[in-house]
Amino acid sequence: MKYTETVTEIIKRSHDVKSFRFARPDGFEYKAGQYVIITLVIDGKNASKPFTLSSSPTEKDHIEFTKKLTGHEFSNALDGIEIGDEIIISKPYGKFTFEGEYDKIALLSGGIGITPMISICRSCADMKMDVDIKLICSNKTENDIVFADELQEIMSNNSNISVLDTLTRASDEWPGCNGRICDTLIHKEIPDYAERVFYICGPPPMVDSVVEMLRSMNVADEMIRKESLLGY
Repeated sequence: MKYTETVTEIIKRSHDVKSFRFARPDGFEYKAGQYVIITLVIDGKNASKPFTLSSSPTEKDHIEFTKKLTGHEFSNALDGIEIGDEIIISKPYGKFTFEGEYDKIALLSGGIGITPMISICRSCADMKMDVDIKLICSNKTENDIVFADELQEIMSNNSNISVLDTLTRASDEWPGCNGRICDTLIHKEIPDYAERVFYICGPPPMVDSVVEMLRSMNVADEMIRKESLLGY
């Protein structure tokens, strides 16, 4: 099933990240963490790419996906979209989802891999789920952090959700955590990691390295969910 929808809002999340919003189509149901296929017409031909929905299923008036603008052809076409333009959206796909199945989860994101995580956090907060969530977001610099205000608001209203940002190229003024997601950071920030199911999303090298790290910490494969962002 496909939907032809009009762009209702474009939100600049950072210097190179935008969110695109549309009215939620009638009957469009999805799970937090799922993705859709976005189709654009480029030079007279249809071009399609998958994007995780950064909106939450609890947000009934709109759906939203978020894109890092990389300078590639499809990315440039998206960057040129304006409010009122139409695009084609597929039905939702994917099994990288959370609907309250576990009491404790750890979300580890790299860059734009934050998109399914914000959907999961929003969904859990809106539904007042009694789920303990630890989210660690890895980015290069302060300017690359997206959804900071939204996540801060979620944390402020939900004591069971905590968020930590860590930067690999932080400025001297950065007061927070430095470095990649590593076993030392996990031990410090998620000491009960052995009791949690891990969700990992980001560029393939980051996802692969984090999975191997967790395995070295004796986290079983059945406790790991992963999603790699191809074309990152």
